[in-house]
Amino acid sequence: MIRYALKCDDGHGFESWFQSAAAFDVLAARDMVNCPQCGSGRVEKALMAPKVDTKSALSVPASRAEEKLAALRRKVESEATYVGGGFADEARRLHDAQVETPIYGEANAQQIKGLLEDGVPIAPLPFLPKPKVN
Repeated sequence: MIRYALKCDDGHGFESWFQSAAAFDVLAARDMVNCPQCGSGRVEKALMAPKVDTKSALSVPASRAEEKLAALRRKVESEATYVGGGFADEARRLHDAQVETPIYGEANAQQIKGLLEDGVPIAPLPFLPKPKVN
């Protein structure tokens, strides 16, 4: 079965299911596909985006590397505190106080350079924190 977005020559849009793409072509050629609003048999396929199940597609790692990346994300999120855009200030404060508390967040290039120049141990993460992901 295939679902098509359709429109008639008067511009009315509607959807319908067909046994196959070929079945639609045969029925349309015989004027057997009609607009439910005006009854016109002059119907054509309209532009339509395919439906993609992103919830399941994106929740299952596709490779061993994605599995390891997902495991790293879980570890960071469970063991470190998210400090957002205050990462540079918090990292510097903890370093100066000689406190080893795991944190993660965001910093711009200038802030990163300053932290590295001051000997603050930091490392980039290979993913965006969840609050920054759309």
